[in-house]
Amino acid sequence: MAKQKLAIVVGGGPAPGINSVIGAATIHAIQCEVDVLGIRDGFKWIMQGDIDHVEPLTIEKVSRIHFRGGSYIGISRANPTKDERLLENAVNALLQLDVDMLITIGGDDTAYSSMKIAEKANGAIRVVHVPKTIDNDLDLPPDVPTFGFNTAKHLGVQLVENLMVDAQTTSRWYYVISMGRKAGHLALGIGRTAGATLTLIPEEFPSETIKLSHIADILVGAIIKRRSYDRPDGVAILAEGLVEHLDPDDLKALNLEGVDEDEHGHIRLGEISIGEIIKQSVQKRLADFGLKTKIIPKNIGYELRCADPIPFDMEYTRDLGYCAAEYIVNQGGNKAMVSMQGGHFVPMHFADILDPVTNRTRVRMVNAQSAYFRIARNYMLRLGKEDFDDPQELAKLAVAAGVSLDDFRAQFEYLLENDRFYLEEEAVS
Repeated sequence: MAKQKLAIVVGGGPAPGINSVIGAATIHAIQCEVDVLGIRDGFKWIMQGDIDHVEPLTIEKVSRIHFRGGSYIGISRANPTKDERLLENAVNALLQLDVDMLITIGGDDTAYSSMKIAEKANGAIRVVHVPKTIDNDLDLPPDVPTFGFNTAKHLGVQLVENLMVDAQTTSRWYYVISMGRKAGHLALGIGRTAGATLTLIPEEFPSETIKLSHIADILVGAIIKRRSYDRPDGVAILAEGLVEHLDPDDLKALNLEGVDEDEHGHIRLGEISIGEIIKQSVQKRLADFGLKTKIIPKNIGYELRCADPIPFDMEYTRDLGYCAAEYIVNQGGNKAMVSMQGGHFVPMHFADILDPVTNRTRVRMVNAQSAYFRIARNYMLRLGKEDFDDPQELAKLAVAAGVSLDDFRAQFEYLLENDRFYLEEEAVS
């Protein structure tokens, strides 16, 4: 009987801990007398039928890679599901390499590719997926993070702490754009941990569509409130996913025609200067009050993705890699995503985690009703109900803005009516 062979593929974008998964899965599989093959650069080569870009993995090669960021076998966003021929090529290439088991490491798009590979292989190749994204938006239980998220948050907090000191020293504002295509987990995690002035995420808006002027007014309101306390500085954390919710008319005005899409059809948000766009909107709005503020947009994301994992992610991802190998090699696992829940391995089958509308794995959003979110909001310095209910606070704000009390109320009180935080507070009371 031919020796079994396990292949490992990494898709999507980098996340701290990839190498830990590769190393742990390889070591456990080899200990179970299974050969392991690293498929280089995601699905890029095998979906073209190219079987030359592979590397046999050994315990000696991978035993210490868990300390480092990046991916030992490379990565790409190549998408074999775009064309039936590419999918067929990928399956045939794996079969030519005598692969009968496949572990994929990636986010929701890679999970979907994994599912389609398993379907196309029709039992000839068993497939198990290890969820990875610094966005923390895969549909795991609420208390289970995606690997890489905590390392990205840790490093993001360090960067923001430095910017907060710089902002106070130089009397300026920083707008920090944090990665997070759809959900605001990373932005909120960084903002609440660092104690940033405020954080804006898509989930706090009750409507799916957000006006750019609405975002600008929240930020202008925060600037004015800080000024009322004689603080000309601040740091706002903005989730990049806000741009995906912008009003279509605002998007047209941004002229995104030259912005590329990735292989999965997503706009490359990193190519949109969303920080600069919001900065200009805020400065234009400030000019209505005769105010000026130095604002510096700063994107963070690429700096976080290939960081060496912190001990939490290092340990977590080694567990995931071990369990992926154990499940597929010794338990006959197939068509499932690996998860650790309460210290136990729990397979999450592809059929159970698909969104019936998108036919992709469901996206986990920030729960705006959670204590986690509400505590974060209570520590932010931004316009709130208390500012409009307290005549003294309202007077201070009006003076800082250089307008009358009625004018200030007329221009900014609408923010409370379009804020899930206050809408849900009223519903509970």
